[in-house]
Amino acid sequence: METLKPEPLAIELVNTWDGLPAAQQPEYPDPAAVHRVTRELAAAPPLVFAGECERLKDRLAAVARGEALLLQGGDCAETFDRVSAETVHSKLNTLMQMSAVLTYAAAMPVVKVGRIAGQYAKPRSKPTETRDGLTLPTYRGDAVNGLAFTAEARVPDPERLLRMYQASSNTLNLVRAFTAGGYAALSQVHEWNRDFIAGSPLGEQYEAIAAGIDRALKFMRATGASPRAFDDSEVYVSHEGLLLDYEVPLTRHDADARADGGGRLYATSAHMLWIGERTRDLDGAHVEYFSRIANPIGVKLGPTTTPDTALRLIDRLDPEREPGRLTFVVRLGVEQVHDVLPTLVEKVTASGATVAWVCDPMHGNTVEAPSGHKTRHFDDILGEVRAFFEVHGSLGTHAGGIHVELTGDDVTECVGGGHDLGFPDLFDRYESACDPRLNRSQSLDLAFLVAEFLHGEDGS
Repeated sequence: METLKPEPLAIELVNTWDGLPAAQQPEYPDPAAVHRVTRELAAAPPLVFAGECERLKDRLAAVARGEALLLQGGDCAETFDRVSAETVHSKLNTLMQMSAVLTYAAAMPVVKVGRIAGQYAKPRSKPTETRDGLTLPTYRGDAVNGLAFTAEARVPDPERLLRMYQASSNTLNLVRAFTAGGYAALSQVHEWNRDFIAGSPLGEQYEAIAAGIDRALKFMRATGASPRAFDDSEVYVSHEGLLLDYEVPLTRHDADARADGGGRLYATSAHMLWIGERTRDLDGAHVEYFSRIANPIGVKLGPTTTPDTALRLIDRLDPEREPGRLTFVVRLGVEQVHDVLPTLVEKVTASGATVAWVCDPMHGNTVEAPSGHKTRHFDDILGEVRAFFEVHGSLGTHAGGIHVELTGDDVTECVGGGHDLGFPDLFDRYESACDPRLNRSQSLDLAFLVAEFLHGEDGS
């Protein structure tokens, strides 16, 4: 059936970045097939709406002002075969449980944003990989090619962009269904946490936090308080805005999103998108595209980031200094936080810009196990988060939250944590299609341990 013509805005947007260097894009063998797919995406309904994006921007403005925390988490790379009610439910459970603990410890709202419903593409450090003398294109996520190490599977296929759209739509429908009717009321989530504590080797260590939440719940019940922020259970979705042949056709013009009626452009593939460390070239296509959309956006900053680069990114991506617009997600590695972060925060703060600072403790702490598995040590992850909060505490600025790769499943991909997984355990359930994730138990370990040092900071 003939599809509708794409909206003119898609063509207009292409003209703003066409010809600029676009890193990490697939080399499709059939340009005509790409054109057909992008036309179909341009005619598809939006996955999210401008009003939702603006509401998230309001929440992130509170993070930037020091009035809230951001908890962003989910898969390293989603896969098409894992789109199910059970999988989505387990991820949301984990985010909700972590959020309840952090809300109590920080004594402020926690904005929940999933790496979900669109995280199907990954940048890679090498374009090819070799096994047993055979060299093939690297796996770039289900949105691009297949994981199987065969020549056929590794050919980039634009039809996968349509599968990405459908999988994202299905996942987003599940997210909205699970969060629609009091599914994650604080009292219910706390009971899940109590079950976790009962089976955790560190349960006694966490009991004080749980007891504090009990007291807070009793107080709220006694006073008749029922905070809607908990009952309504807002969860937003995000992913790395990597594939421009996907993001641009799904960009829409919304004339009603602003009170002044001026209208703006919104990426409708997710509420929030971020630019990765490998695609934040100031003269590149990704920064140009992101500068045109009105969504809240993030930028990953690695250890080589200079203050000048950070300030130039602010000028390009947030020239109006709009609260909630820009989040800097720093991924430095546990050994480099105290060396790199203070100067970045000081220079940005001195410029007058108000950005949300968030810690990604995963990507700077990846190591290779003796077995060849990519893994991460839980203590390094916790150590980077702790150092991040320490730096902001010493500067008098706000540590805005954490951005972690996690799953609600009992995988064995990161070592350490309360159950003290070791290198031999990596063979049990290493299921990630790309990078190692915290499992449910390790994710909650992280939340409780972060809660301990957050709760200690207020003198309690």
